Amino acid sequence: MAIELNASRSQTAAPKQADTLSKALANLTQKSPDVQDRILFTEQLALMLETGMALHEALKAFCTLDIKPGLKTIVESLMNDVEEGRTFSAALSRHADFFSMAYINLVAAAENGGFLDRVLVELKDMDEKREKLKSTVVSAMVYPAFLILFSLGVVVFVLVFVFPKFAELFARISDQLPGSTRILMAASHALINYWWLFIAVITVLAVAGRYWLKTPHGIETMDRLKLSVVVIKDIFVQLYLVQSMRLMAMSMANGVSVMDTLEACREVVRNNVFNRFIAQLQVHVEEGAGFSAGFEEADFMPATVKQMIRTGDDTGNLPQVMARVADYYERELEKKLALFARLVEPIMLLVMGAVVGLIVSSLILPIFKLSRAVA
Repeated sequence: MAIELNASRSQTAAPKQADTLSKALANLTQKSPDVQDRILFTEQLALMLETGMALHEALKAFCTLDIKPGLKTIVESLMNDVEEGRTFSAALSRHADFFSMAYINLVAAAENGGFLDRVLVELKDMDEKREKLKSTVVSAMVYPAFLILFSLGVVVFVLVFVFPKFAELFARISDQLPGSTRILMAASHALINYWWLFIAVITVLAVAGRYWLKTPHGIETMDRLKLSVVVIKDIFVQLYLVQSMRLMAMSMANGVSVMDTLEACREVVRNNVFNRFIAQLQVHVEEGAGFSAGFEEADFMPATVKQMIRTGDDTGNLPQVMARVADYYERELEKKLALFARLVEPIMLLVMGAVVGLIVSSLILPIFKLSRAVA
């Protein structure tokens, strides 16, 4: 009888273990929700609220859509929290890895003011503009990176597969070879015979560089370079201004406290030097000096921005001024990145042409010398 009881227990436990295992595997394989999922959630929720649907019913309706399992889990949690009596912003704060501090603060202010649907539309627009700006920056960097990698690939191919075929031929006139040919022949020999060493060195340097970039000293150094190197400085200053000014304008216009707004800006902008500037702004605001005093002390801040912030501070129109600053520098940044992409292409083509010319001349000149010797 005991044997039969144990057998029945093991038979019922097996499906439960299999179900638990399948759920664990599903959680590991499902993709985490990203910014595009947040945009979808914000847009759909705003649309439902504009039609007069209650928040809980809107969340429930959103769960019926074809969405990622991870996003559905978050929305179901929000729906349960709202049903239990929590505020929507309190429910959002339990998922701070998906909803930023700025998002939560704006929703909290909108709940108190009774204009949640309008703020959700503004949050959707802000996320869309941020993603558009990010894609603009990435696309401006992709083509130059591709050209560099392609050039390196061509050089390695020529050195490994082309130059060895001429090694014996050039050995006859080794004393008469041009300097560039000797260097390339030595590089070819090193790549063929010590390729493993090159791979090891590149791997070690890549791992060490990646580790160093994650250290406090590495992060601080890179953040300083972004705001000090002549060519790069303008791009990053404008990028950080667009991110911070748009968030400040939107938050302050919707009733979020200045200190909460500035704290959220430090989360949005990932640069220690710029974040210290935000911290100084917080100090000046607490002391009653206003925004303009903090902007005046920032060496990397354009003079035009300082003047506009001073005017906004004096007239009490800071949200409107900040919104104008964000829009202006977003247009300027897009123009600058487009110009950068257009300039990089001919420069990289010239560099590639020079490299190819050097390689071809290093092959052809010795051949001419050999043909003259034979004649």
